[in-house]
Order: sequence, then C-alpha cells, then structure tokens
Amino acid sequence: MSGERGRGAVLYTLAALILMLGVGWWWRAAPRESGDERLISWRHRAEQLLPDVGDHELANTLALEGGAGHDEVVDVEQGDFLISMVCAGDDGSRVRVSLGIGDSGRGVRCSGSRTPEIISVGLFDELHLRVAVESPGPVVFRYALQRSNG
Repeated sequence: MSGERGRGAVLYTLAALILMLGVGWWWRAAPRESGDERLISWRHRAEQLLPDVGDHELANTLALEGGAGHDEVVDVEQGDFLISMVCAGDDGSRVRVSLGIGDSGRGVRCSGSRTPEIISVGLFDELHLRVAVESPGPVVFRYALQRSNG
C-alpha cells in the first residue's frame, strides 16, 4: 500500500469515527419525554380544551408538581385582554390563579367537567400570572391571552 493510500484510509477511518461519536452525542443529548403517562394525557386534554388559535397573543402549557407555584411574567402592550385557563389533573385537584401582587386568586378545578375559565383584565405593560397547585399530585395548567374586542 502506498503512503498516499494509507493516509487516505486513516482520514476516512477518522471521519467515520468522528461521525459515529457525533451521532452518539446527538442521541444522548436529545430531550426525553416525561415518563408519566398521566402528564402526557393531561397535556393533550388541556390543549384540546384550549387550542392554539390565530388571535391568541400568547399561550403556554405548564406541568406543575403538587404544592408548587409558578410565576409567569410576560411583557404586553397596554390594553384589555381575555385570559382563558384550563387545568387537568387527578380527581379533586385544583390550582389557584392570581393576577398580580395582592390578588387572592381564583380557584380553577383540574378534574371533572372542565371548560375554560375566562377572565377579563386590563393590562398596562405586563401580565403577571401566579399559579399555585393546591393538591398533592401533579397537574397540567394551560392559559391563553387574547386581546379583547370590546
């Protein structure tokens, strides 16, 4: 084997090795789906009850642990908005949703027959949404913000 052929074989072997290492790294770095089938089912249910539509300024779905809280702060332009909310979880589970500092919040059921709760609110420059889980198990909470037409 000539020197050129030997160098070519070494280069091809190194390229193949680097490619295999890159594929292995990519496979290990890929995000994993949550192992809890209930959360996947509840997320799907919440997204069916409150689907993304073109007139939403913003929509988000959150998986929250029991007893946990989450603050969502989003910059918005001044105006009147409708906030639609749904929650999915075990029987008897609830969340408390507050809109800003000093607001005691509104209870939203996560089980039983669920329809989106809708709140009309005037916002100046940001939406401050606080979600607190009032039950022991995990829940999936979804909200959508849309500009009010009237």
